Amino acid sequence: MHKLLSDVVAAATVSADWIGIRTVKDISRACAIRDAHPERNSQHFGHGAMVEVLAQGQFGYSATNNLSAESLSAAIVIAYNQAVAASAWSVHRFTPAARPKATGSYVSPHQLESIAPGELNEILLQVCDRLKVSDKIAQTSATARSHDIETWFVSSNGSDIYQRQCLVETHFGTIAQDGPTTQLRTDHGYLAHSYQGGWELFPGVDLWQRVQQVGEQAVELLYADNCPDVATTLVLAPDQMMLQIHESIGHPLELDRILGDERNYAGGSFIKLEDFGALTYGSELMNVTFDPTVAGELASYGFDDVGTPATREYLIRSGKLERGLGGLESQQRAQVPGVANARSSSWNRPAIDRMANINLEPGDRSFGEIIANIDHGIYMETNRSWSIDDQRHKFQFGCEYGRLIENGQLTRTLKNPNYRSITPQFWHSLSQVGDRNTWEIYGTPFCGKGEPNQLIRVGHGAPVCAFDNIEVFGGAV
Repeated sequence: MHKLLSDVVAAATVSADWIGIRTVKDISRACAIRDAHPERNSQHFGHGAMVEVLAQGQFGYSATNNLSAESLSAAIVIAYNQAVAASAWSVHRFTPAARPKATGSYVSPHQLESIAPGELNEILLQVCDRLKVSDKIAQTSATARSHDIETWFVSSNGSDIYQRQCLVETHFGTIAQDGPTTQLRTDHGYLAHSYQGGWELFPGVDLWQRVQQVGEQAVELLYADNCPDVATTLVLAPDQMMLQIHESIGHPLELDRILGDERNYAGGSFIKLEDFGALTYGSELMNVTFDPTVAGELASYGFDDVGTPATREYLIRSGKLERGLGGLESQQRAQVPGVANARSSSWNRPAIDRMANINLEPGDRSFGEIIANIDHGIYMETNRSWSIDDQRHKFQFGCEYGRLIENGQLTRTLKNPNYRSITPQFWHSLSQVGDRNTWEIYGTPFCGKGEPNQLIRVGHGAPVCAFDNIEVFGGAV
């Protein structure tokens, strides 16, 4: 593949300042079971190329699933003509500095071992069967998906990159019912157990313990009290911190949103360009990193999709905003520091500013110490619903499972726990951060953005965290 792409780039006849070709081969499998009945068994194969050309200060693009030299050469001409046509309406003129030479490779730490569809179906059938811990269990479901993604990237200035990501995404959950009352409980959220690795990591040593707990907690929630309406200390588990980080840190810091590129679709941000290096985003306990180097986290990689080497960078340090989530193009336009996060969802999409692994760094409190320091509060796990305005400012999130905290102890189970706040006030209220033993990694394959839409995978690691004086409320959601 490398020789074909290099030969095509070398033979290009257009007078471009820079030419790049990124090819992606994706082999995906999916298996789903609902109520002990197979619902889906599928395999998908995709293979194509995105051609990118810089000419007269603008980038042009053309995608093709025909990987012959003739088709790739024709795509270069189309992309060149697009760049030239766009130059008349440019908002910023780019130079080849936006695409520096890069070489190297990245391969996920574990490879996908072969597993027969029948064997995978049998595991998921057992999951559904063991979820039925009571006759109150009304519905069960289990899903497993895998992706083997290979990427080659070459350019006219000598870039030569190969990457292979092996991904596994799993889910199970149940709905319990007693009369008109129903409660959902899942394994930390839909497909939240997503990681880079192979099937040897699934089911894992704790799968059946987690299945038992999910089933029992679904029934437990049927008879729990509703979460009270009160301003109190809120403690969030890492699986809910994933959603909190994603919506109130990740999206607001994307530079293309701040520049206005996403406002007509995904919205903008309350963050302004002048806030970088100046804004106190949260309390001094708040340390957030962009880190595609974490082994096994869902969005780890060696280079972004325009060839920028991936490095660990602080976005927020001791509460102060340092840099944004923007690739080289957005960094040039905004004149603020960014990261290697120009990413695309497939071969037929151009790279745009996207989250990758956004992690809240651990603190120094054990889970027991956090709870012991609270006279009254609510502990919440697993996102159930979310709503946030298009500036990522005001939000309201709901969780599957809650516990009351009284006099330093976890006491009664609470159902329908919800909370609301405003992003800066919320993060300024961060009062306790759990240690490394409370830190957990989750992921999601469904972060949507861009026109045409791109669903992309992100990872979030976080410890247990406590927030003071947060408005929580209950009732049916």
